[in-house]
Amino acid sequence: MKRLMPLAVLYVSTLAHAGTPGNIDANRLLNANQDAANWLAHGRTYDEQRFSPLTRINDQNVAGLGLAWTQKLDIDRGTEATPIVVDGVMYTTGAFSIVYAFDAASGKPLWKYDPKIPMEKLSQGCCDVVNRGVAVWQGKVYVGSFDGRLIALDAATGKEVWSVDTVLDPNKSYTITGAPRIVKGKVLIGNGGAEFGVRGYITAYDADTGKQAWRFFTVPGDPALPPENEAMAKAMKTWKGNGWVKWGGGGTVWDSMSYDPELDLLYVGTGNGSPWNYQFRSQGEGDNLYLSSIVALRPETGEYVWHFQVTPGDRWDFTATQQIVLADIQIDGKTRKVLMQAPKNGFFYVIDRTNGEFISGNNFVQVNWASGLDPKTGRPILTDQADYAKAPKVIQPSFLGGHSWHPMSYNPNTGYVYIPAQDTVAELKAADKPLFLPTKSVVNFGLDVPDLPEDPKILNQIRSAWRGHLIAWDPVKQQAAWTHDYVESGNGGTLSTAGNLVFQGTSDGRVMAFSADKGKQLWEHRANSGVLGGPVTYEVKGEQYVAFMAGWGGIMPLIAGGLTDKGKVQPESRVLVFKLGAKGELPPPRKAPVLPPQVPALTASADEIAQGRTLFNGMCGACHGLNAASGGVIPDLRYLSPDKHQAFVGIVSGAFMSKGMPSFAGVLDMPQMQLIQQYIIKRSLDLRAAADATAAQ
Repeated sequence: MKRLMPLAVLYVSTLAHAGTPGNIDANRLLNANQDAANWLAHGRTYDEQRFSPLTRINDQNVAGLGLAWTQKLDIDRGTEATPIVVDGVMYTTGAFSIVYAFDAASGKPLWKYDPKIPMEKLSQGCCDVVNRGVAVWQGKVYVGSFDGRLIALDAATGKEVWSVDTVLDPNKSYTITGAPRIVKGKVLIGNGGAEFGVRGYITAYDADTGKQAWRFFTVPGDPALPPENEAMAKAMKTWKGNGWVKWGGGGTVWDSMSYDPELDLLYVGTGNGSPWNYQFRSQGEGDNLYLSSIVALRPETGEYVWHFQVTPGDRWDFTATQQIVLADIQIDGKTRKVLMQAPKNGFFYVIDRTNGEFISGNNFVQVNWASGLDPKTGRPILTDQADYAKAPKVIQPSFLGGHSWHPMSYNPNTGYVYIPAQDTVAELKAADKPLFLPTKSVVNFGLDVPDLPEDPKILNQIRSAWRGHLIAWDPVKQQAAWTHDYVESGNGGTLSTAGNLVFQGTSDGRVMAFSADKGKQLWEHRANSGVLGGPVTYEVKGEQYVAFMAGWGGIMPLIAGGLTDKGKVQPESRVLVFKLGAKGELPPPRKAPVLPPQVPALTASADEIAQGRTLFNGMCGACHGLNAASGGVIPDLRYLSPDKHQAFVGIVSGAFMSKGMPSFAGVLDMPQMQLIQQYIIKRSLDLRAAADATAAQ
């Protein structure tokens, strides 16, 4: 194994480009792998390998990394961006789609752009108001805003150049959380919203003007109308009835894209069905193309070339929006042009990227919904456990996936893919009828609200089954080369380097480095908050830096706060940049919330409390946590102050809409609101009783 890249790998000087901020053209993107000093694209290169040839920081000296600089971001919510670094300037984003430019060596703020997301839009997404970063091209910085705009900014000043609305239907819950990509002078962006009843698509816009060049839909539209193209005609045959028309169908392209310049193919990953319930969406029949698929398109026109569906007839939220990595690897003595993906469904796929042919696949986490993949087609072999239409079933991995959006990396020196994996389980139960809310297009996904027990002992048992792993996966042997286990799931993306290193942040507030070949832990530093996004490395004036975006958020602390250890980590969003020999210090982490000395009286009966629990989990749990146990990103209502309790009905009725709290007036009546409040009071008392019991031990 070749551990370090030879010195013959020349780093492109930034001096030739330093005069114009954001000066990236087609030649620089195509040759990004030779421009090791910069991080020019989301995955550093078009192949999305997230591998850096830099070696100044390596497995022999990484223990000497210290904090070079840090900058606090405006909003302490989920921070998921991959920074772009161009000629000594870092461009990145925080929550609410706010864009920042920093001096990459010193951390000095250069400019900031706030797209001013309307607060009433904040409840329109499934998984927090996150953003995964920007694209940079010919002096402009491009960002997708949470409310569905694609915005071009001047890279020198942060001033808006142009803005377009990408939303197909303003009455639907479309969002953007993913990073744009630039291919052949076009800005590519998809949308989120499959949970809430939208039709998926990816759109290309002219990078100079913002004019739409093409749009490719990922699922068919109304069967009463002619299909948009042959790809949609082909897809239509795999859907039954017309139930998906009202529900949108899903298949959103909310994250992953890769590009092969030699084949001139753009690869996009598509999302889950809308709703999840297969019976509502397609009468329980058909593969439902192009849900949960990898689709190859021509970037000039959006023309369909081929597809590979990782989860036919998806009904488990097993998206294929996870990172698509391109590489040329030796398989059976031949060099194959492959793409690799570890989607939510728990299987690792190696696909021929020239034609979509399945090469191999194997589960990288525990899986019970399928017994394996057909060796010829790669189609999952379903088990009885997969079908929850008639009876609830415990599915593994859960809807959070064996690997979620957190980016993986590929190291051509070791031949391993470094996956931020996780073991999760959840019970799915089909609902009797669809449930709609005016604040969203669709709610509850056609499923009954999952039941998370309140008993702390049972919660600890469930928590023990939700584990995170850093897996060094051998894609040729289709097995793990080494694994590092974590207590918490939902850990950050990975970066691998020619210095024989793998970097990763953790959900419990650390940043770490491991040897890429053996998995030995070599370095660790406090981060104050969960670190979810993919780290990057770059060089300025001969000094190598490693950067992480810290900020606890995303779906896990929203819906499943009861399964997180909130005592370890609080929301705190900032950029953390390290270099050898630096001695910087982080401020102390934020303290956990403290229960108010008094809560209102609990007057409801046991039956009324049970009703309040059902209402809370159905209406409030997706943001404030099932059983009123939040991960702390959105307020934990068990800690409500007396004045907030006094204003509770008004808040639920819309008094805090300007702060992002949707109105449930007309959805809940006064007695229902009071039942929810009584349930919150009961959960506050439970928390106090548990604290008293712990103190008495």
